[in-house]
Amino acid sequence: MKRNPMTARGAGMLRSELKRLKSEDRPNIIKAIAEARSHGDLSENAEYHAAREQQGFVEGRIAEIEFKLSTADIIDVAQHANTGKVLFGSTVELEAEDDRKTVTYTIVGEDEADIRTGRIAVTSPIARALIGKSEGDVVEVAAPSGKRSYEVVAVRYE
Repeated sequence: MKRNPMTARGAGMLRSELKRLKSEDRPNIIKAIAEARSHGDLSENAEYHAAREQQGFVEGRIAEIEFKLSTADIIDVAQHANTGKVLFGSTVELEAEDDRKTVTYTIVGEDEADIRTGRIAVTSPIARALIGKSEGDVVEVAAPSGKRSYEVVAVRYE
């Protein structure tokens, strides 16, 4: 079975969501289904069908999270030796060679990626180009607008 890298933070977020789904959402849906059933004829009961649809979504999400956690290879970046190299979980500050703008990315698992918060998937082109690089190295990344060069300004393990 393929192991999926995940930061400790990402695993914690999934565990929190799983706990909420099981302890809050699932019981609320069961109550809604029971109440809808008490209204009689189920074939024309929109509340019942909506609650059953919601139940299917929640049960599917629970199964998905449980699978992700069971195949997760949880990596605590704080335990990395500070080698200065870009690793999974590292936070990397980059400076674009052409316009000198800086960006900061944290390399995370696919399920944790959110470009709006600077969290990029380890499988993304920029993350693949950064892995193994050190401060001062220049990386070239194929972007939709063409090739871009970045200098690695700082590498942190947070």
